Amino acid sequence: MNTTINLYSDKKGEIKKFLKIFYNKQDINIENDEKWEKEFANPIEMSDIIGTLIENNDKFKINMWVSFDKNIFINITQNNADKIIRYIFERFPY
Repeated sequence: MNTTINLYSDKKGEIKKFLKIFYNKQDINIENDEKWEKEFANPIEMSDIIGTLIENNDKFKINMWVSFDKNIFINITQNNADKIIRYIFERFPY
């Protein structure tokens, strides 16, 4: 099973603005201004986007949820982001 990140925002254009900065691209196409989802075959790749959003959480009104196991989602917050990133590297050391 792939791991998943979901971003949610009730502020129009907020997710797109964040993704432009994260991917360093001006041309980002997303279907929904309020939700974005990405699956990762390698969960280690998730740690970059988690860290970037948490480091910039004062600039964006975005909620992040991650899933490592089917139908189980964890809300990423300022308080748990570091522990989640450590968990990713411990659980998926490849």
